[in-house]
Amino acid sequence: MVAERGVAGVSEAIRERLRQWHRGWLRRRIPPAQQIRLDHRRIFIIPSKAGAGFLLLLAIMLVGAINYQNSLVYGLTFTLLSLFWVALHHTYRNLAGVQLRATGGRPVFAGEQAPLGLVLSSSRREHQALRLSWPQAGLHTVDVPAGGEQALTLYYPTNHRGWLILERLRVETRFPLGWFQAWSLVDLDWQVLVYPRPVSRPLPRGSAPEGSEHDQDQALVEGVDDFQGLRAYQPGDSRRRLDWRAWSRGQGLHSKIFAEPQQQSLWLDLTSAVGRDLEERLGVMTGWVLALENARRAYGLSLPGQRIEPALGPAHREQCLRALALYGLEPQR
Repeated sequence: MVAERGVAGVSEAIRERLRQWHRGWLRRRIPPAQQIRLDHRRIFIIPSKAGAGFLLLLAIMLVGAINYQNSLVYGLTFTLLSLFWVALHHTYRNLAGVQLRATGGRPVFAGEQAPLGLVLSSSRREHQALRLSWPQAGLHTVDVPAGGEQALTLYYPTNHRGWLILERLRVETRFPLGWFQAWSLVDLDWQVLVYPRPVSRPLPRGSAPEGSEHDQDQALVEGVDDFQGLRAYQPGDSRRRLDWRAWSRGQGLHSKIFAEPQQQSLWLDLTSAVGRDLEERLGVMTGWVLALENARRAYGLSLPGQRIEPALGPAHREQCLRALALYGLEPQR
């Protein structure tokens, strides 16, 4: 048993070394870029299963022609071999010259499918039945018109927060006869940020971190709770708030003013988030950010080494979610 485990460990180490060598070779041959044009250095081509079977059939026909000295079989064999050779060039040409351009993607939460924009273009000829895929994602088939563009959105599964690390996109074709498969593995520079997976928890009690200058006194803002007095009518005031009694006594047209206490800004601190590990605690804070945005209540974010002052709005939301997504991670880009 020990010997078997030792052999398995050595085999796995060899496979890992081969994978690392292959990734390094691909990086040198097809380096990452936001825009890539497929040419002879970036395209690989081999016979498909159907093509290999066709070659075997030609070999059998050739042996039969030699054995029986049948000129008709000779002619048919070499005619089909010529067709096989022509199909190789057409399959290669169907992929060569395609230009791929990454058009970015929007941030998503861990566990969602990340949408990735892609534009395929051709300056000279039409490219048909191009297949794009990742090992763990769906297959897309697309045609690119001659001298035109074809835009599409691909989806990639996400599991962890931080910058999304994508595998190389496989671009493949077997057009026109399916006897060959030509492909390329491209690394397009999509920059997609993955936020922590939101976890629903009750909001913490408001508190300001040490050194915060945030005023915790409650202020009154215009609302619907408590009557505060009257003010002169202004165009746009609701008719339901007009003081008709004062108007009937000849005191002019006035509007009633109501007020309610403004909610105190809430500070979100990592130490107040309860979870089994750091990822769940960050997910709890992500859920708090979304809940407070929906409630239109100002909030601030406090992380070790980073503090974001209380505010509201899409820009503040994105700033907080970005801080949570990248907390404690090494820079990827």
